[in-house]
Amino acid sequence: MSGADLPPAISLWRDRRFTRFWAGNSVSQFGDRITELALPLIAIGALDASANQVAWLTALIWTPNLLAILLGAWVDHQARKRRLMILADLVRAAVLLSLPAAQLLGAVTLTHLYAAALLTGAAGVLFNTAYPPFFVRLVPRASYVDANSKLSASRSASYVAGPAIGGALVQALTAPVALVVDALSFLVSAVLIGRVRVGEPPAAAPGAAASSLLRRSREGLAFVVRHPVLRASLGCAATVNFFTFVGGSGLLVLFASRSLGLSAGVIGLALGAGATGGLLGAVCAPAISRRLGMGRSIAVGAVLFPAPIAIAAAADGPLWLRAGALAASQFLAGFGVMLFDVNLNSLQAAVIPDHMRSRVAGAYSTVNYGTRPVGAIVGGLLATLVGLRPTLLVAAVGGALSLLWLLPSPIPRIRSLDPETLAGVIGDGIANGGSGSRQAV
Repeated sequence: MSGADLPPAISLWRDRRFTRFWAGNSVSQFGDRITELALPLIAIGALDASANQVAWLTALIWTPNLLAILLGAWVDHQARKRRLMILADLVRAAVLLSLPAAQLLGAVTLTHLYAAALLTGAAGVLFNTAYPPFFVRLVPRASYVDANSKLSASRSASYVAGPAIGGALVQALTAPVALVVDALSFLVSAVLIGRVRVGEPPAAAPGAAASSLLRRSREGLAFVVRHPVLRASLGCAATVNFFTFVGGSGLLVLFASRSLGLSAGVIGLALGAGATGGLLGAVCAPAISRRLGMGRSIAVGAVLFPAPIAIAAAADGPLWLRAGALAASQFLAGFGVMLFDVNLNSLQAAVIPDHMRSRVAGAYSTVNYGTRPVGAIVGGLLATLVGLRPTLLVAAVGGALSLLWLLPSPIPRIRSLDPETLAGVIGDGIANGGSGSRQAV
């Protein structure tokens, strides 16, 4: 189908189904920013956790993605994707509420934190593998770029205000109580998604055996490996994720707290101010893509996302300079990740067939997000052996080297999503896969 064959895009703000989903997604994104700050601060402040223990906390959140390849194949054969998303939200709310309950009883432990991280991570994998087929039935094909931009913008906005709100809540109410806000955000998301009605296809024929599940899982991975765009983008994204998690958010918060001497409130304000780069990047990404070309924009984002970690690592001097360096590094990284994300999401949306979406999402997540816990563990070991500053510098340099995956691939030569342009660069048979889906870095 050519661009001329697509129905005209309508404003998604007039679509109540989309605005309900967008609102629920936006609320839960803001809650997530609070948890990202509160969980490591519970470990650091209440339990006096070491760098390695904080790194394991981050790792466990992402460890369930190692099974996403199987879960994606299973979700592909479930008819009610929306119910799976609601279930995932309810599970995350219940798990997070268990932490302030334990605080009231004076029973918060590192084991409890680890279990909460693992369970919320598993529920997140369920949500993310059910999301792509739900999305293509919610949003008209002609509007998928617009929808991805709106979702990315709200995600970026959450990074602006979320850390500041989280820092203030942690300081005023303690970290466990602040998690109540995130739990409530998942309940709001569940209610709003529950009010979104979409036509869902019937379930696959019964009788699929375990071998069939494994076969479908292999099909999803094989599709990614054989596809020149998906293969290169996965290698690049997985490398970025590995190294950014070597210097991941938990270690960054630990570095800012112990090495830079910043309070929870100052850390939250610095991260929130820096996150305006993500919002600006989400807004500017389409215009930059038109000027540089989609592929080159992805390449620039692949470097600009991890490299600024070095700015935070080099921070020193008075309080305002230390906080400013942290904010500047986050501003540039946020701009880079949105430049990478918005363009790569749209490109992937154009080349993945509709019937493969959950399988491809699961296979992609297993490799892409599976590198995150490995990176977090390596980061904790490095921080223990050589210190926090050198670890953050390794993360910056290693992440920027992800560009090497893109250079020999067709991606830098892709200027737009025009089907004829894609076909000329990557081949007619694999250039146009279907409608859009979200796949955040």
